[in-house]
Amino acid sequence: MLKGVINKLKAIMSKIHVYFMPGLAASTTIFERIKLPETDFEMHYLEWEIPFDNETLVAYAKRIADKIAHKNPVLVGVSFGGILVQEMAKHIAASKVIIISSVKSNTEFPVRLKLAKSTKAYKLIPMNLILNIESLAKFSFGEKVNQRLKLYEKFLSVRDIRYLTWAVEQVVLWDRVTIDESVIHIHGDLDDVFPIKNIKKCIVVKGGTHIMILNKYKWLNEKLPLIITDSYEL
Repeated sequence: MLKGVINKLKAIMSKIHVYFMPGLAASTTIFERIKLPETDFEMHYLEWEIPFDNETLVAYAKRIADKIAHKNPVLVGVSFGGILVQEMAKHIAASKVIIISSVKSNTEFPVRLKLAKSTKAYKLIPMNLILNIESLAKFSFGEKVNQRLKLYEKFLSVRDIRYLTWAVEQVVLWDRVTIDESVIHIHGDLDDVFPIKNIKKCIVVKGGTHIMILNKYKWLNEKLPLIITDSYEL
């Protein structure tokens, strides 16, 4: 019996712990179709929290990183969550940082985001109007979202105006200009939020849009274990 318990503990300890961070305003339900083999991986989910007054992205990333309970985890972030996990990696030793439908520095931003920063136009966005589910879906998932608003309403759970105002500002003002070459970037060639033409080095998913975490889950379920274990071949 003792031997069985020891073997079970060894199996648990040998698993790779993977922490997932959703995109802007999204809940962890966006990962409901992502399945990693339970024999080798343990999946954990991080939630957005309402930022403190005047909280910086650095401080917020530290606060979320403090919730990670395992050493040398794999961090996976989608969209704005991809930006956040890169900042979190400054505070913990991560074995891998994987971003999906995101950017590795502000040099990969589309022109509209660069203009929003230089003109401060983002301050003029009526955040109270974005709380409407249709507007929030387009804001978070891209202009090409279809009319399945009930589906998107399920995924977009963070509708606090303080959070939205803060999150938009953190994206626009993200100050990283040097790409961390160790970051693994998975990106769709049809992403309309962060167009692939601006992305410098990534694993390209054919037909992948900004919401490919939802509709390219079969590809991700097949490839993520290989990418995490360094078995993926380009």
